[in-house]
Amino acid sequence: EPLSNLDAKLRNQMRTEILKLRRKLDTTFIYVTHDQTEAMTLGDRIVIMKDGVIQQVGTPQEVFGHPANVFVAGFIGTPQMNFIDGRLEKTGSGYVVRCEDAEIELPKDVCARFEQKGVDSRDVILGIRPEHIKLGGSGKNTMSCALDVSEMMGSEIYMHVKAQSGTECIVRVPIIELPEEYADWNNIQGSVVLSLRGELCHIFDKETQENLDY
Repeated sequence: EPLSNLDAKLRNQMRTEILKLRRKLDTTFIYVTHDQTEAMTLGDRIVIMKDGVIQQVGTPQEVFGHPANVFVAGFIGTPQMNFIDGRLEKTGSGYVVRCEDAEIELPKDVCARFEQKGVDSRDVILGIRPEHIKLGGSGKNTMSCALDVSEMMGSEIYMHVKAQSGTECIVRVPIIELPEEYADWNNIQGSVVLSLRGELCHIFDKETQENLDY
């Protein structure tokens, strides 16, 4: 962990220098870190381990977009992925996930893979990244939450919300995409409506915590 004792600004500078050095030498580097940002920015291929056991091997895009299990999904990404308990149910036309007061229809390609694998109805953990949740909307794929607090991050806002069951989630909203009704973000109180898109959700088995679509 060569950068662990450096301040934030110097860490960023050294990451750039290491990237330049690797390209100049054109050789393989093995870099050990507990910082997922370093792994994502420096690695062409990442090995994620837990308790000495390899959880997933892949490119930064693969482990971010298609995590093998709950551990990988929660480790990669800032803020970390939101996890909501739900129920996967097989319907006549495919699969839906019911969680909180939302009913999320999964896309046809995911349903086809579930069908091929023989996935049946079961308790699941629905994972969705903060940047993939949209404010507002209507219909079955929406979830009502109570807003706890908002954090201004400059170009975006982190909204900390609590679902009806008490599950806490973070919504990451770019300032340029902030709906007009939330313009006075610092004084928003009460409930907010969140839209969850099935194609951006990850479905993990409740018992094994493995990604059912991996």
